[in-house]
Amino acid sequence: MFLCIVFIIISVFILYKINQLTDTLCLHKEIPEEKQPEIFRTINVLVTILLISSYIEILLS
Repeated sequence: MFLCIVFIIISVFILYKINQLTDTLCLHKEIPEEKQPEIFRTINVLVTILLISSYIEILLS
């Protein structure tokens, strides 16, 4: 149970930092506003998949 709570807290932090980095990328590369939601959605989905697979791997080990 403790591992689950710690992992969730770390995951939220990772998603927050990834979103900050994505925002910086969009500003630096001057990506148009209408393209940004698609970029954020794609990156968030991919990072979430990685986090879930990591959690499952930790659980099964």
